[in-house]
Amino acid sequence: IAGGAFRLTQLAGGTAIASENAPFFASPLPVVLHIVSVSLYAILGAFQFVPRLRQRCNKWHRIVGRILIPCGLAVALSGLWMTLFYPWPEGDGVILYGLRLVFGSAMLLSILLGIAAIQHRDFARHGDWMRRGYAIGMGAGTQALILMAGEMIAGKPSVLSRAVLMGAAWVINLAVAEWIIRSRRA
Repeated sequence: IAGGAFRLTQLAGGTAIASENAPFFASPLPVVLHIVSVSLYAILGAFQFVPRLRQRCNKWHRIVGRILIPCGLAVALSGLWMTLFYPWPEGDGVILYGLRLVFGSAMLLSILLGIAAIQHRDFARHGDWMRRGYAIGMGAGTQALILMAGEMIAGKPSVLSRAVLMGAAWVINLAVAEWIIRSRRA
């Protein structure tokens, strides 16, 4: 969220255009939509998984869910749009490009399957798919930590090691989500 706020401040307030931020100035709508929607998704989404809050305030869960679903879809779609149409940032390569497409599509699919499950009143499956979508959506936070740790240990990452570290963050988040899903079922 802090990184997104920094980017929005750049877009709003006279920051000099440089090669690393030029695509955002040329086409700001996708990045602004992504930052605003992921901020809401991150904060409100975390409360959706608190069992007491979900059970005792079911109306709250439904109302917030109706905000979160469009936010989550906007996060996935704007992320995919930026992957497909913005120039690659320095240090990215084909592998990371592919990972962004795979995980962005997986997030979109998870949310859509969560919607389908709730329409069939399959609450358990709805929660499972929404957990997976949220885990993918929160990958950027895990990526920041993993990239920082990787750089402290081994120096600036290569194109390959950056892709591996960023992919590992999504996998870690999904593994935790799957562990929660499976332990809840057990």
